[in-house]
Order: sequence, then structure tokens, then C-alpha cells
Amino acid sequence: MSSPPTPPPLPRFHLAVPVDALEPARTFYGEVLGCAQGRSSDTWIDWNLRGHQFVTHLAPGRRETAHNEVDGHDVPVPHFGLLLTVPEFHDLAARLRAAGTRFVIEPYLRFEGLPGEQWTMFLLDPAGNALEFKAFADDGQVFAV
Repeated sequence: MSSPPTPPPLPRFHLAVPVDALEPARTFYGEVLGCAQGRSSDTWIDWNLRGHQFVTHLAPGRRETAHNEVDGHDVPVPHFGLLLTVPEFHDLAARLRAAGTRFVIEPYLRFEGLPGEQWTMFLLDPAGNALEFKAFADDGQVFAV
């Protein structure tokens, strides 16, 4: 009896975001979040964000953001981030707290007891880009309705 075929790996994404200065981005993404740095120039830095190509591009100036209410919290839009395991989520939250990170939304359990139950936290990078990190105890809940 043959084993089922191995599913193909998930495609990696590429995302580029503006930052006001590269050195604070280098500290935040490299030291605080622990992303390995790739190629760089005087105007951008490539990062390995858990296998995804993430790029910080020098583009001084603040951008307007919108907010949407989700589970009683004011969620910044746009935002990006990763889905982590629950232990990874709590480890990252502890590392961010130790680095003095101010959270837009403190780590908490969202939709508790409902479809889509998840740990979530929101924060801003030094340039004001919003990040959300979340974790599902049951991966089957990621797209639950």
C-alpha cells in the first residue's frame, strides 16, 4: 500500500513595506523579531520572515491608516503578520514585552469559545506599520465560520 502524496509546500509571499529609517527597522526586525537579514542597499533591506520574503523600503513620511472594530478592539488597517503556534505566540509576546514594545492591542484570546478562537496581538514597527501575530490552538479554526 502506498502512502498518500505529500502536499506541495505553501507558496511563500513577498511583501514590501515603507519605513522612515533603516536602522530602527534593522533593530526591530532583526533583533526584536529575530528575522535573518538578506540582501540590502542604502534604501531597502530584505528579511526572512519565516521563509517569506519581507522587505523594508526607505520611504519617509507617515501614511494614513484606517481602523475597524473587531471583537471590541480598534484594529489598524492595513496590517500584516504571521500565524504562529500557541507556544511561539506566547514566546514572541514575552520577547516583545522584554524589548519594551507598546502594543496597539495587548495579547489576548479573541473569540473565546466561538468559531475562529485565536490568540492575537497588534503592534507597530518603528515606522508605524501595523503588525498582527496570532495563534490558533486548533489549526482547523483558521478559516472557521
